[in-house]
Amino acid sequence: MKFFRTALLVILLPLFAFAGAHKFYISVTNVDYSEKDQSVQIITRVFIDDINAVLKERYGIPSKLGTDSESSVDREYLEKYIRTKFLVEINGETAKYDFIGKKYDADMVICYLEVTDVPLKNLKQIGIQNEVLTDIYDDQQNVVHFNVNGKKKSHVLVKSHTKGMLNL
Repeated sequence: MKFFRTALLVILLPLFAFAGAHKFYISVTNVDYSEKDQSVQIITRVFIDDINAVLKERYGIPSKLGTDSESSVDREYLEKYIRTKFLVEINGETAKYDFIGKKYDADMVICYLEVTDVPLKNLKQIGIQNEVLTDIYDDQQNVVHFNVNGKKKSHVLVKSHTKGMLNL
């Protein structure tokens, strides 16, 4: 019986040792068009712990987003990071977007962005360049779902390919 326990331990121990070693790095972004508001509306979801890690790595701040200790500095650096790593193009030109705000859902931070004053009749192409977290995680995947005027398209963006487009 003792031999059986030892053999079972030798077999199972390596399996448990590596069970939590690999983490999946992903963000999901939805890009929609609002005819009513004539705007491109973007919702992006990223894991809070990954954002806190990148803010510490990039800016040297011990960010505590999603906790009771979250500060206005944490929020300021979140927006600063998003603005440097997430770009929107309308008809081939870089577009300015409003950072509407953020909220938390379980272990995710959900950011709301909007490009205003985009008449549908003038909209020919929307491009998203998403480099969020690719600067610290080589295996980061940023999924982008476009849904504009009945056209749908999805892209999986990675460190070597950070841009996705929808042509209308």
